[in-house]
Amino acid sequence: MPDHGHPHPHPHAHDDHDHAHHGHAGHSHAPKDFGRAFAIGIALNVGFVIIEASYGLASNSMALVADAGHNLSDVLGLAAAWIASVLVKRRPSTRFTYGLRGSSILAALFNAVFLLIATGAIMLEAVQRFFDPAPVAGVTVMVVAGIGIAINGFTAWLFASGGRTDINIRGAYLHMLADAVVSAGVVLAGLVILATGYDWIDPMVSLVIAGLIVWATWGLLRDSLGMALSAVPPGIDPVAVRATLEARPGVSTLHDLHIWPMSTTEVALTAHLVMRDGDLPDRFLRDTADELRKAFGIAHATLQIERTGSADCTLPAQCEA
Repeated sequence: MPDHGHPHPHPHAHDDHDHAHHGHAGHSHAPKDFGRAFAIGIALNVGFVIIEASYGLASNSMALVADAGHNLSDVLGLAAAWIASVLVKRRPSTRFTYGLRGSSILAALFNAVFLLIATGAIMLEAVQRFFDPAPVAGVTVMVVAGIGIAINGFTAWLFASGGRTDINIRGAYLHMLADAVVSAGVVLAGLVILATGYDWIDPMVSLVIAGLIVWATWGLLRDSLGMALSAVPPGIDPVAVRATLEARPGVSTLHDLHIWPMSTTEVALTAHLVMRDGDLPDRFLRDTADELRKAFGIAHATLQIERTGSADCTLPAQCEA
C-alpha cells in the first residue's frame, strides 16, 4: 500500500519530494451509524438459529439444518461487520496512520471465507443424506422456515438504506434478503414433501441452498480480497481517473498513479503530476481533489507536483511537455 497517510488541514504544494494533500473535503460524509440495526438483527437471528436448528434436528430436516448453518454464519458476519464499523471510527495514531479503517475490509473477507467453509460442510452432509434418507416432518419445516422469511426480511430492511454507500452494509442487506428467499425455498421443499412423500427432496433443496450461497458469496470474496490487496475498488475506472488528472490545467503528464481502498467506504489516491513551466493555477490542488471526490468518490487525494525538467522526472517520456 502506498505510504502517504498524513492528511493536513489544507492542501499545499511544493516541487520535488514534498506532497500536496487534500484532507477534509473527502471525509465530510461519515457513514451512517447502523449500531442499533446490527444489535436487533443479531439478536433476532441468534434466536432464530437456535429454533431452526432444534426443529431441524427434531424433524430430520437437513434443509432446516442447512438454513440454520447459513443463518449462523450470517450472525457471525453481522458481528464482524458491527465490530469493524466501530473500529473504522478510531482516530489515527503514530502506528496506524489511517486509523483502523481497513478492519471493515477484513470483516468482509472473513465473512466470505467463513460462509464458504460453512457451505462446504452443508454440502457434504446433504450428499450423505442422499444415500441414507430420513423421514422429514414437512409441516414443521414449512412453519419454521416461514418464521425465517419474516425475520430475515425484517433484518434486511434494517440495512436497506445503507446498501448504496458501504459494501459492508450492502453485504449484510443482500445476505439477509437472500436468506429470506432461501427460507421461501425451504417452505417450498416442505410443501413438495407433503404432496409427494419424497424425502430426497430435502437434501436436494439443501444442495440448491448451498449452491446459491456459493454463488452469492463468490462476488463478496472477490471484492473483499481485491480490497485487502489494495486493488482499485470496483466502480472506479483508473483510465478515466488518469484522463481527468491529465486534463487539469497545466498538467503535461503524470506517473506513479495509485488508487486503493482505505476502508469499505473510503478510497485514496496518490499521483505525481508533471506540470508545465509557469505559475501553479490558483486553487489547483483543492479543485483537483474536489473533482476526484465528486466524479469518482475518491476521499483522500495526495498529489505531488513536479516541474517539467525536474530531477524527479527520471523517465524522458514523463518529462516531455
